[in-house]
Amino acid sequence: MSRIGRSPITIPAGVSVDVSKGNLVTVKGPKGQLSEKIDSDLSISLEEGVLTIQRPTDQPRHRSAHGLSRSLINNMVEGVTSGYKIDLELVGVGYRASNTGNLLELVVGYSHPIYFVTPAEVNLSTKTEKGSNPIVTLESHDKQLIGQVAAKIRSFRKPEPYKGKGVRFLGEVVRRKAGKTSGKK
Repeated sequence: MSRIGRSPITIPAGVSVDVSKGNLVTVKGPKGQLSEKIDSDLSISLEEGVLTIQRPTDQPRHRSAHGLSRSLINNMVEGVTSGYKIDLELVGVGYRASNTGNLLELVVGYSHPIYFVTPAEVNLSTKTEKGSNPIVTLESHDKQLIGQVAAKIRSFRKPEPYKGKGVRFLGEVVRRKAGKTSGKK
């Protein structure tokens, strides 16, 4: 049996979980509300603040949906209680980031600035200090959405392996390559 799917999810105080007909799981908490449709073959039981998911058979389809469904529900519970945060770092000479509300303006080496509007569920902030790289901080209660927004911002200028310039996750290690060397004979 799946170790991930088998482990129970403890629901913290202040979080309510509602499982409606058709296995639509809705999680409400202090940071917001999320809902996800779970495979209808799986059975979800909520008893005394502990949520467990059972699968009917050991078919490959049921086995794969078992662990996935448990992870999705756990991410929703964690998101509405503590939330998620992703920091992006702009590495490069002249790279800048600023925001006005949910409008992000990036200057990342192109002839024009890039404007990107983040969804309302994602809180955006930028920090620029002298002597360090600009930081773009994303916060949200939806793990899938914040990951997708961070990946989109990173795609505007991916880190390149020769100088390491680009938009990268804070703490991400970029594998560097040696440049060309002149071969005089």
